[in-house]
Amino acid sequence: MESQRNILLIALLLVSYLIWNQWEADHAPKPAVTEPAVATSTQQQAAANSNVDTTAANASDNQVAASKELIHVTTDQLDVLINPVGGDIVRAALVSHKLELNKDEPFVLLEQKPDFSYIAQSRLIGQNGIDSDTKRAAYAAEKQQYSLVDGQDKLEVPLTFVAANGVTYTKVFTFTKGKFDVRVDYRINNTSAEPLQIQMSANIAQTIKESDSHMMMPTYRGAAFSTTDTRYEKYDFDDISKKNLSENTQGGWVAMLQHYFVSAWVPPADENNTLVTSKDGPSIATIGFQGTVKTVAPGETKTVGADFYVGPKDQAALSELSPTLNLVVDYGVLWWLAVPIYQLMMFFHSFVGNWGLAIILITFTVRGILFPLTKAQYTSMAKMRNLQPKMQELKDRFGDDRQKMGQAMMELYKKEKVNPMGGCLPIVLQMPIFFALYWVLMESVELRHAPFIFWIHDLSVQDPYYVLPILNGITMYIMQKLQPMSPTMDPMQAKMMQYMPVIFGFFFLWFPAGLVLYWLVGNIVNIVSQKIIYAGLEKKGLK
Repeated sequence: MESQRNILLIALLLVSYLIWNQWEADHAPKPAVTEPAVATSTQQQAAANSNVDTTAANASDNQVAASKELIHVTTDQLDVLINPVGGDIVRAALVSHKLELNKDEPFVLLEQKPDFSYIAQSRLIGQNGIDSDTKRAAYAAEKQQYSLVDGQDKLEVPLTFVAANGVTYTKVFTFTKGKFDVRVDYRINNTSAEPLQIQMSANIAQTIKESDSHMMMPTYRGAAFSTTDTRYEKYDFDDISKKNLSENTQGGWVAMLQHYFVSAWVPPADENNTLVTSKDGPSIATIGFQGTVKTVAPGETKTVGADFYVGPKDQAALSELSPTLNLVVDYGVLWWLAVPIYQLMMFFHSFVGNWGLAIILITFTVRGILFPLTKAQYTSMAKMRNLQPKMQELKDRFGDDRQKMGQAMMELYKKEKVNPMGGCLPIVLQMPIFFALYWVLMESVELRHAPFIFWIHDLSVQDPYYVLPILNGITMYIMQKLQPMSPTMDPMQAKMMQYMPVIFGFFFLWFPAGLVLYWLVGNIVNIVSQKIIYAGLEKKGLK
């Protein structure tokens, strides 16, 4: 009877958790994106192209016309377009991450289209800045195409602007082999007779868009930031619409998140920065930072800059830029449990080279650690079953007198050395592990498009033929049959138990294949464990 109640408890916890997640997604305010709002964004870009400072027109003839040509940069990881008007990154495709499984088209993270805009902007503002809200510098470049070639570790893309006073501003994008981060520097060569006051500002601007989450795979799309006081904080589109963020901090970072991918500005960690948000018109949300004001003395050359990351949520790569940037891989309140599970999964994968096998090894490890609890669970359940005749006697003796019945039950438990919660506690302790692993499999970009065997070509999505969920339902049915039904069980409860494998199988139809694989293997291990434990209990006369 305790076993059946445990299964009901699992179902209740699982369904409650999923409903809560979906409620969070459904009841978050969803700003509407209208066609006029999108048009405003497009018009603003057109305005930016018309309100440019073209002082650099006297540069050498081999430089492209800055206000007309986008600069194309390709590396082994990135395919980027830079608008010379302002030097903004207006498109970034991830070469090593495909849009769809078994297709050659790369996943595009940043882009600028008539109906959607997601770009990374950077400006040089201040008293002697060359950018403002209404005017952007028009840079000149030596060529229109840049490529990181074999044998080359770094690629610099310099854009030049010469101001009316003769000061040369060079905006340099540095790309590194194997990296998704781009170093953006402003090199100011002050050839004038006066000191210059400049300040770097950068942001990420995105058309407000709903997340593609659903009940079984809730995901977040929106902004986030980090300060010295707050290691990681989400600031969604609704927050941006309600209130402009303004946080002063040393170091810090700002980011735009979505499932598996992130873009982020990381200013210098040893400088004071102001993290800000704004809403541009009815549909564009931005998050960014303003750096420290710098003075460039006459005859001096000074460099100010920041790192920009545009790519997958690769925790190792993100941690290299900032100790807290890896927190964009959000495991929620169970992060303390999810992090070691993720690290263990990475460790196993380094040996077996297959994420499905790594999940199986995690299952064996987790079930092995929990085996003493599982054994205690079944021992407690067996003792409770042996007490059923005595429990029935108490029920017949005290009838509806619940107070005397309760006292008698507690005395019986104490005399027989039985813990009535012994069967439930192990299940309750296992649920946090399940949910932590759920978020690890949900958030780990390593599992995106990761094959297992045969028909499982992507562990991050549901089984296309529902083989794993069906097998999972079968193993749950076998587990249920291994549990002897209590003769005192209510007939309605017994009927519900018969349908539990079907109900669970239905829920697991939409879970990622990797998670169903974990649960299936866990069930198989559990069946074997039950056989072993029950054999031992029979020898003790407890079954």
